[in-house]
Amino acid sequence: MPKEPELTKTLTQVTLVSAFGSSFQYGYNLVVLNYPAQLMQDFYNQTYRKRNNLSMDTGLLMFLWGLTVTFFPVGGLVGTLLARTLADHCGRKHILLVNNFFSVVAAVLFCCSKATHCYELVIFSRLVIGISAGIACSVVPMYLGEISPHNLRGGVIVVSHFFITFGILVAQALSLHVVLGTRRGWPMLLSVTGIPALFQIFLLPHFPESPRYLLIQKGNEEEARKALQKLRQRDEVEDEIVELRMEDNFEKPEKQMSVCKLVLCRSQQWQILSIVVMTLGQHLSDLNTIRYYAEVIYLSTGVQEDYVRYITVMISATAIFITTITVFVVDSSGRRVLLLTGFGICSISCILLAMALELQSTIPWMCYFSTAFVILYVIGHSVGPSPIPRVMVTEMFLQSSRASAFMIGEIVHWVIHFFLDMLFLHITVDIRPYSFLVILFVCTATYAYIYRMVPETKKKTFVEIRKLMEDHMARRSLGKMQRGK
Repeated sequence: MPKEPELTKTLTQVTLVSAFGSSFQYGYNLVVLNYPAQLMQDFYNQTYRKRNNLSMDTGLLMFLWGLTVTFFPVGGLVGTLLARTLADHCGRKHILLVNNFFSVVAAVLFCCSKATHCYELVIFSRLVIGISAGIACSVVPMYLGEISPHNLRGGVIVVSHFFITFGILVAQALSLHVVLGTRRGWPMLLSVTGIPALFQIFLLPHFPESPRYLLIQKGNEEEARKALQKLRQRDEVEDEIVELRMEDNFEKPEKQMSVCKLVLCRSQQWQILSIVVMTLGQHLSDLNTIRYYAEVIYLSTGVQEDYVRYITVMISATAIFITTITVFVVDSSGRRVLLLTGFGICSISCILLAMALELQSTIPWMCYFSTAFVILYVIGHSVGPSPIPRVMVTEMFLQSSRASAFMIGEIVHWVIHFFLDMLFLHITVDIRPYSFLVILFVCTATYAYIYRMVPETKKKTFVEIRKLMEDHMARRSLGKMQRGK
């Protein structure tokens, strides 16, 4: 029996460069507008007054701010629609390199916006950086999943989510009023997103393209062999070349699977439904929603707004700590176990939060339990619901249909993101005890689906996973037929 591949220096380096250079930017830009929002709106108003000698109407200001916020998920959707075609035609590594162009352009425009008294640059840059984030969310986990051996694949992919969480933490820390959350500092705050892009531009060219992409989609076995030798840091990679040939032969009926063909393919419909359900569960119970609720809860306890921001930073640090643990255990404990554990903890947390908030008006010290239950929810979501769904998308589809599968999952992601942004822009959310019962329903429904329909995929090749899912569905179909009799 061949020895399982180990984590090499090259694989570690390319994972860190890819995840920091791309995934970090998504997390950073996800929350970077939260704290300097009022400062930026003042800038919009001052610029308008300078041009027109009168203050901006409140309705126009909110419209422009709405564009600033929602252009990020709109750009993300555009990037998602571009990612499949670019990743399949240009390669995973090359599209990540090209994608940095969007980030650098956006960073320069952010930096120039205040000096040129042009808020239109901020709005346009949010669209541009959204396109970059949309491409990165699809291509980074795809690339990392394809370059890693099956026994390390889960942990390598989860590193991309670690850097999303790290980006959120850095954005929150830099947004504090003692750092860059000031009238003079916010353009630089927004421009920080260009730093990891430049980092990736200089370092990523030194690493190989995805061996799976080279052999299966480009038919270049020699280049695939060289890429594997560099990634594994050994000359003998014949066992993995044989695995790639096997996958190539196994998926010949699915070559160049477009999104429409994938949706209409009966043998793939269960996998598509699974990624849609997991993506819905992931983002409808998203930590950003909980962070919004948490800040309102903390303010209701009498904590000053400045201190609330520090508490939020600490919660993000907790998420990073739990995600770090997930990186090391996902390939031993399994994806399904972490998903069920995470959604289970989130469900229990929602019940406890509803009870604590109900009692908070009559028992003042119950607010401390509310805070503890918010942290418990963050821990649960960081165990499975946040990092694992993209691992499952990578593993549940073969090479030629993987990019299309990511496109479907990320379309769901960005559409939900857009509508949640619109919700929090235009509706003042009154936090009541039963607000969390909506999230409870999402978590328990997703838990039930995963428990019944999603098999374990840890330490299996892509072909083994496909056969496992086919056997799983065959047994379920046979069981239904027997119950029908």
